[in-house]
Amino acid sequence: MIIDRDLAPRLEQAAQKAPAITLTGPRQSGKTTLCRSVFPDHSYVSLEAPDVRSFAIDDPRAFLAQFPGGAIIDEVQRAPDLPSYLQGNIDADPTPGRWILTGSQHFSLLESVNQSLAGRTAVHHLLPLSRGEAIRFSDHPQELDETLITGGYPRIFDRGLDAADWIGSYIATYIERDVRTLQNVGDLSAFARFVQLCAGRTAQLANLSSLADDCGVSQPTAKAWLSILETSYVVFLLPPFHANLRKRLVKMPKLHFYDTGLVCHLLGIHSPQQLISHPLRGPIFETWVVSEIAKQRTHHGLTRGLSFYRDRGGTEVDLVVEHPEQLTLVEAKSAATPSAGFLKTARRVAAHLQSEHSCDLIAAYGGDQLQERSEGSLIPWANLHKADFFLNHLSEGTPE
Repeated sequence: MIIDRDLAPRLEQAAQKAPAITLTGPRQSGKTTLCRSVFPDHSYVSLEAPDVRSFAIDDPRAFLAQFPGGAIIDEVQRAPDLPSYLQGNIDADPTPGRWILTGSQHFSLLESVNQSLAGRTAVHHLLPLSRGEAIRFSDHPQELDETLITGGYPRIFDRGLDAADWIGSYIATYIERDVRTLQNVGDLSAFARFVQLCAGRTAQLANLSSLADDCGVSQPTAKAWLSILETSYVVFLLPPFHANLRKRLVKMPKLHFYDTGLVCHLLGIHSPQQLISHPLRGPIFETWVVSEIAKQRTHHGLTRGLSFYRDRGGTEVDLVVEHPEQLTLVEAKSAATPSAGFLKTARRVAAHLQSEHSCDLIAAYGGDQLQERSEGSLIPWANLHKADFFLNHLSEGTPE
């Protein structure tokens, strides 16, 4: 089943202006399916196949000459010099939308593209399914804990697969393969242990020294391994909010995973019953909320403007969404019963920021009642995709 992805209209718009489009994102996030559905008349070729990859590397001019009208070239980072040859092709014929390049290794792909195709390609990012996209599948999780465990990789929904089985294979097949591609990691078992430690610290400060000590590796090694997880779109580092304040704010970023299904699997959580009583259910829910908002904004072309607030006194808010004229402060509360206390720390942060910023307050929580209170909004988890983190109000429509 092919669903509409939120990024599709932006790709269509980009194809009207730029000669090339570069689409990055984690493996199995749906890049190929999206590109082939948005550009059905384009030829398609994948550099995953060894013979095709060898052709692209050994004779790039002849390889590109196969596609006089352009093409979708999948996993283009596997032929790193190809964009350099594509540059001349584009300069000779700059017709918009001819070339669609995809890749699952962010840094290596963009380095190659930026060096060769600067000003010639529009770069976009496709992350796993947001909740708003997942519910477009007829068989999607209905309950919160099932949603957290299932995650957002499209193949699970498309094929009706068991999430635990598929994610286990995904970790072994893609994460470890990317490790071998990106860096010579001598001890894969230590790296696997490192990934599990990261899962246990989702929604916590990314303390490299502590991670290195617990894993038994050096701090430079821990830093390099964390960079691999970022490059492969497994984790992202949420920066701390900085403002011209007298408050002493923490400088260390927070660690989040793009997909809570991965987190749960790495922690050995395979059923909603396990998750309900798990001590990390709160942090897992926080990561889900933060990643949901990150996905929404990324798929609308906004890759910046997210941070968290924490000062040395312990006053904290889980997410700060920056807008041109104000901030949205978001708290994540996994409890199902709404409470005015959900907004308590957000109110304190807003008070700290009031001299320089106007703030809207939101608590995303595990219940099902939408409540608009004088101090802010309590938004049910299943309605989070309806919250407009661009204009700061709930979109029209009935809850899913």
